[in-house]
Amino acid sequence: MILAQTFWEFLSENISTFWNFTGFANCQYENLIMLAVGCFFVWLAIKKNFEPLLLVPIGFGMLIGNIPFQPGMEIGIYEPGSVLNILYNGVEKGWYPPLIFLGIGAMTDFSALLANPKLMIIGACAQFGIFGAYMLALLIGMDPLSAGCVAIIGGADGPTAIFTTSKLNPALLGAVAVSAYSYMALIPLIQPPLMRLFTTEKERTIKMKPARVVSQNEKIIFPIVGLMLTCFIVPSGLPLLGMLFFGNLLRESGVTTRLAKTASNAMTDIVTILLGLTVGASTQADLFLTKETLFIFALGFIAFVIASSAGVLSVKIFNIFLPKGKKINPLIGNAGVSAVPMAARISNTVGQEYDPSNYLLMHAMGPNVAGVIGSAVAAGVLLAFLG
Repeated sequence: MILAQTFWEFLSENISTFWNFTGFANCQYENLIMLAVGCFFVWLAIKKNFEPLLLVPIGFGMLIGNIPFQPGMEIGIYEPGSVLNILYNGVEKGWYPPLIFLGIGAMTDFSALLANPKLMIIGACAQFGIFGAYMLALLIGMDPLSAGCVAIIGGADGPTAIFTTSKLNPALLGAVAVSAYSYMALIPLIQPPLMRLFTTEKERTIKMKPARVVSQNEKIIFPIVGLMLTCFIVPSGLPLLGMLFFGNLLRESGVTTRLAKTASNAMTDIVTILLGLTVGASTQADLFLTKETLFIFALGFIAFVIASSAGVLSVKIFNIFLPKGKKINPLIGNAGVSAVPMAARISNTVGQEYDPSNYLLMHAMGPNVAGVIGSAVAAGVLLAFLG
C-alpha cells in the first residue's frame, strides 16, 4: 500500500514537473498575440505574395520566438549560449547587414543611374524621410539615439535600419527591424495612394526618353569612385557602402563572375534566411509588446510616408526647371526609397494604369539604386553624430 502510494506521488510529481516545462503552462496572452501576428505575416507572404522572401522567414521567426518556455532552458533568443542567441549575434553585432549589401551590390545594375545622374537628386531627396522623422522624434521627447534608430526606418532599407540600430540602441532592434521590413513589404499598399495624391493625370502620363547606353568602363569606374566619394564624406558608412560597391565591382569587372554569382545568390539567400528568422524570433512577447514598440511603428510609418512623398514632390520641383521634352515622370519619385526593386516596380505599375505603353521601370531604377546609396550615407551621418 505504501509502495503504491509512493509510486503515485512520484508519478504525480514528474507529471507536474513535465507540465511546468510545457508551453501550455508558460503561455501568456501576449504569446498568443505574437503567434497570431506571425501567422498573419506568413499568410501575407504566401496568399498575397507580399515580399515572401522577407515575410516568410520573419513570420516563422515570430512563431519560433514566441513559443512559451520556462526561462533558463538556454533555448530563447535572449538567453546567452542558446543556438538562437548565437545566430542573433549577426543582428546584434551588425555583421549580417554588410553581407546583405555585398549581395545587393553584386546583383544591382547601376546603368540607369549612370545614364541619367540627375536622378541621384531624387534618391537624395527621399532621405528627407529619415531626417524629418528624426526631428519629429526629438520634438516629442525621444532621446537622440532612439530617435536615430526610428528615423532610419524612413529609408525603407531593412539591413541599414538593423546596422544603425545595432550601433545606436540595440534594445530597439526587434521593433525597428520588424517595422522596417513590414513597411518594405507593404510598399504596394502604401505608396500608390501617395503617388496619386501628389501628381496630376497629365504628369502621370509623361513619357521619358530612352536612357543612353552606359559603357563597360563607366560601370567599372563607378564603384571605385563611388566608394571614395561617399566614404570620404561619411567614413562611418564604410561597412555598408564598402560592401555595396565591392559587390558591384565583382559584378561589373568581368573577371569575377563566379564570385559575383555566389555573393548575389547563395550567400545572400543564406544571410537573408538567418537575418529574417532571427529578427522574427527577436519579437519575444514580453519584450516586444510594449507602448514603445507601437510608438516606433507609428513614427516609422510617418518616416516612410515622408520619404515616399518627398521623392515624388522633388521631381515636381525639378520639372519646373527642365525644358519641355526632358521632364521627368514624377511617378518615379517614390522609387527614391531604398527598396530595390520593389519601389521601381510600383512606379511602373502605377504608370501603366494611366498609359499602358509607358514603361517606367528602367527610369525608376535610377532613383531606386540612388536610394540604396542615399540611405547608407544617411545612416553614416547619423552614426557620425550619434554613435
